[in-house]
Amino acid sequence: MRGGADRHDEGPDDADARVGAPARSAAGLPGVGHAMAQAFERMGPRRSLRTLRLVNQDHGFDCPGCAWPEPPGERSVAEFCENGAKAVAEEATRARVTPAFFAEHSLTDLAGRSGHWLGRQGRIVEPMYRSPGATHYTPVGWDEAFRLVAAELTALASPEEAAFYTSGRTSNEAAFVYQLFVRMLGTNNLPDCSNLCHESSGTALTATIGVGKGSVTLADLEAADLVLVVGQNPGTNHPRMLSSLERVKRAGGSIVAVNPLPEAALLRFRNPQNARGLLGRGTPLADQFLQIRLGGDLALFQGLARRLLDAEDAAPGTVLDHDFIDAHSTGFDAFAEHVRTHLGDDEIAAVTGLAAAEIDELARRMLAAERVVVCWAMGLTQHAGAVATIQEVVNVLLMRGNIGRPGAGVCPVRGHSNVQGDRTMGIWERPTTAFLDALGAEFGFDPPRQHGHDVVDTIRAMRDGRVKVFLGMGGNFVAASPDSAVTEAAMRACRLTVQVSTTLNRSHAVTGEAALILPTLGRTEVDEQAGGRQQVTVEDSMGMVHASRGTLAPAGPALRSEVAIVCGLAAATLTAAPAGADSALARVDWAGLAADYRRVRGHISRVVPGFEDFEDRLGAPGGFALPHPPRDSRTFPTASGRAAFTVNDCDVPRVPPGHLLLQTMRSHDQYNTTIYGLDDRYRGVRGGRRVVFVHPEDLAERAIADGTHVDLVSVWTDGTTRRAESFRAVAFPTARGCAAAYFPETNVLVPLDSTAAGSNTPTSKSLVVRLEPTSPSPSPRRGDG
Repeated sequence: MRGGADRHDEGPDDADARVGAPARSAAGLPGVGHAMAQAFERMGPRRSLRTLRLVNQDHGFDCPGCAWPEPPGERSVAEFCENGAKAVAEEATRARVTPAFFAEHSLTDLAGRSGHWLGRQGRIVEPMYRSPGATHYTPVGWDEAFRLVAAELTALASPEEAAFYTSGRTSNEAAFVYQLFVRMLGTNNLPDCSNLCHESSGTALTATIGVGKGSVTLADLEAADLVLVVGQNPGTNHPRMLSSLERVKRAGGSIVAVNPLPEAALLRFRNPQNARGLLGRGTPLADQFLQIRLGGDLALFQGLARRLLDAEDAAPGTVLDHDFIDAHSTGFDAFAEHVRTHLGDDEIAAVTGLAAAEIDELARRMLAAERVVVCWAMGLTQHAGAVATIQEVVNVLLMRGNIGRPGAGVCPVRGHSNVQGDRTMGIWERPTTAFLDALGAEFGFDPPRQHGHDVVDTIRAMRDGRVKVFLGMGGNFVAASPDSAVTEAAMRACRLTVQVSTTLNRSHAVTGEAALILPTLGRTEVDEQAGGRQQVTVEDSMGMVHASRGTLAPAGPALRSEVAIVCGLAAATLTAAPAGADSALARVDWAGLAADYRRVRGHISRVVPGFEDFEDRLGAPGGFALPHPPRDSRTFPTASGRAAFTVNDCDVPRVPPGHLLLQTMRSHDQYNTTIYGLDDRYRGVRGGRRVVFVHPEDLAERAIADGTHVDLVSVWTDGTTRRAESFRAVAFPTARGCAAAYFPETNVLVPLDSTAAGSNTPTSKSLVVRLEPTSPSPSPRRGDG
């Protein structure tokens, strides 16, 4: 098999991948069959039925997959999607990773395995320690594990030499005590997965409407006259969204898809919850498909804005919402002047790849709609101009008053099930003064005020020796981060790396000089503490907070909850702090917080706005909504007190002749870096992941036949290149000049310093690459055996 320094085996050898025609519809009976097959294989039939019936139910647990909200009122008995079933099966698997497994497999062995293989080994059931210089992990007791972490943290010259990462699956309660521990230690180094994915959304929305979250509820989305789904593939990444889009169509609304790739679910959705979807033809969703070139979205929205201005000029007072603009916004005149003069039709066509008639049609739909919602995901957030692009989306909505009215607004669709909640709880390297003041008042200490490291800056700091201890609360930092070779070298440069995890991933194989694995309970499992059976809470993508209660017996008796692990670490570390430390640090009853999460929620209710009477409000069916001033009262907590129109230049990557723009993306058999299987049946790929999708004419221009193996070589502005080897070229109807391949296999191509202006998010959706024939000389590489 062919390999190279960049080949980290996050995917299997794909020499035998089978490629057929992409699907023309999504879900239906095949989706049900695939979900049940994976569930039965990993959990067994009885355990599967017992567990899946409680997913996303008021009396059950929140799906550990995506953050799409649950419908209000009565819910289906199967309130989960295919990928949700896979996520539950991954966590509730009957397989176990025991100390005997680690005795058999060295770190070198584990580092040669694929992410798919690692994840399928099962649940980790005991704390494990890799001592300096050791080749294997060995068991360690909890008290000793906490002592080891405390010893390293207290030996640092400064708390700034430690970084504390958070995955979006961490509960509100665990996130709150985690950030409290870190800030009591004395740092704001709290990078999280938002830095990699949706930071651009928060940055753009905070600047324009004053709140870095979406402004719509599920009811708003389903009442919209027009929904734009931009840079998003809900059929794979948020499948339950498809039911809401179907309700939009049934109510007479229209849907426009904007994406470089045609996605099966937006062509036709076969809803497995009804007979029409299971047995019939299902529902066509997208009324219009704009196959945009990568990076062309800002130009599209500026072209759309100019058409709205032209329509207003032709019929003054009938198109724009002047009352809203005058009363609730600033900057309109400068924005309008820029849009009228900045980009001509020829420039827009060149950047977007769209004909003027296609944008005209979208403008007509916009003019006919009183209520418009724009949804987006990482297809917008991971470009160099991502913040400006999202600000342009806001501009178009503000023009017709489509923020702060029912059925209209911005809808950034978040990833992990509590990634938004973690940020609400204070997991942020740049906390607000108001949050720090409230936290300090509640616990009697002065939190650090200096901004900390985000993900990219954490990697730089580890690389440069400025961060020596890394602690990951869930997730797979090594595989999720950009510039894989740099990230791995940075992690290996640490003195200690700690991972709080349920299952194995690459971050357990790429470690510091010493390493700990601290196994934790999953969402599906009973959390029994000294104060009785506990529940945790999460916040969905639309700002609804609700409870989650696991019902399965824990995978092993040694497992501890995330809250208990954090409180144990905090107690061991802060009581061992050097003499003279703030006495408030020792006054926190960490054991009491771990024993009864109601005490944690009591603190949250006094620190975080919107959580007043937290415990009592949790009893309401479906939970409760957090305040959102732009949505609730058309008030905008910006510096001016108004929504801000912005002026944004269109700056797209320069692509040299013979090169393509590459986007990284998920297959249908994965969720973020978790690989459930080796198929992407909606795109016609089975049995492999190392594939690159290229338009047939782009392949022909390069004299590359469909099925040829090529290396992907990314070209950075400083002249350096990065290589990902041996990808099967797949002729696919993507936009001309664009290509697509799966992450994390292609994260190696993303330069650490290639980030979005304003948000520092890696530019994983706009990589300049060339295709080179793969060298025929093989080198050994471990597969997925």
